[in-house]
Amino acid sequence: MKQVKALIVEDSALMATMLHDLLEQHVTDIAVSGVAATGKKALQIIASEKPDVVFLDIELPDMTGFELLQQLDDISFKTIFTTSHSHYAIRAFRFNALDYLIKPIKESELDEAIKRFVKSAGNNVDVRQALSNLESKSVEDQKLILPTQNGTLRLPLKQITHIEGERNYSYIHLSNGSRELSSKNLAYFEDILIDKNFFRSHRSYLVNRYHIDALKNDQFFLKNGVEVPISRRKRSEADSWFF
Repeated sequence: MKQVKALIVEDSALMATMLHDLLEQHVTDIAVSGVAATGKKALQIIASEKPDVVFLDIELPDMTGFELLQQLDDISFKTIFTTSHSHYAIRAFRFNALDYLIKPIKESELDEAIKRFVKSAGNNVDVRQALSNLESKSVEDQKLILPTQNGTLRLPLKQITHIEGERNYSYIHLSNGSRELSSKNLAYFEDILIDKNFFRSHRSYLVNRYHIDALKNDQFFLKNGVEVPISRRKRSEADSWFF
């Protein structure tokens, strides 16, 4: 890997120093070209230094990490988000297949992030899609970003009728009658889609409200004629969620 420039955007001086030391002492071929404690300062350094990779704190004093990126006409660097244990932020990262590190950052996890950075060859498509999702006026128009062995799937939520879990795998059923196989289990999808109008109706099923036509006899009847079961223990919750 050629020498690359890294920018650390972190409002905690201690966290910034720890990450700086990890990069300088344990990661070869990466030089820290700047440290910024605010989004405004980060934008200035990005313009002047043109870093290859930015370690971006999701919560800054003057803006969020996403708001910082939205101010850029051209995102020419790889973004690795950093966050404390914020479940909301982590859910957003997973939904958009974004790379992230949890603070305090461990050397082993930083090493893995750097490996992914090298493998990605600076591909910023997922960051742009995440920004598009944030700017989307309706949840249905957002896209689920899902890495697979054959590439990356970008599935509009309105095309997903339901997701069926089978052991450690899941089948994503689409409105055109096709389905996609994912190595993620159903609990993973439940976590990232729970605030996107999806409901876990059964231990093996997650259903999209957008495609539901009716609820009766312990079943969700979808607009395409498919019936999705509701478990007995989920029936009361299903009624409250749907009606």
